[in-house]
Amino acid sequence: MAKKKAATAKRTVVVVPCDEGEANKAIARVGDCQRRIARVNRWLNDRIQKIKDEAEDKIRVISDEITNEVDGLFAFAQAHRDDLTDGGKTKTVKLPNGELAWRTTPPAVSVRSIQAAVKNFERLDLHQFVRTKKEVDKEAVLRESELIEGIKGVSISQREEFVVKPAEADAEIIKKLKKAKK
Repeated sequence: MAKKKAATAKRTVVVVPCDEGEANKAIARVGDCQRRIARVNRWLNDRIQKIKDEAEDKIRVISDEITNEVDGLFAFAQAHRDDLTDGGKTKTVKLPNGELAWRTTPPAVSVRSIQAAVKNFERLDLHQFVRTKKEVDKEAVLRESELIEGIKGVSISQREEFVVKPAEADAEIIKKLKKAKK
């Protein structure tokens, strides 16, 4: 029986600055890394955009071809609907390469102005058409947090973060620390 080698865990060596000068240099290196990442992201986004543009051009041509074919099929089907549907007995026509069908969609409600519709329903005493939504007012809970102590299912959390923000950088690096006690 062959012996398996024990897996060795990789260990990361963390360089800890020993004074403010070294800390400043470390921040500069972080900023340099962020700028390098930004350059790679710009390069990637440029390539992605070029590929998307090329694909959209090809898709547009194919979509136009589909639209033309469907328009032709619709004209044919409408002109021969009575024959194709056996006098309206069926709504679907099966052909070797697929189907043609006429369907009626389910009823749908559209409302141009929700506020106006709600006011009209209430004015006409048609309250069954108005929905009331109840939800927790989180801002009020934060303002009066002492009143919610001991209430199951509601808690307030907060944590401390350590932030490194190099000069000239748009982004900052945030390290999440353990939750702060409340």
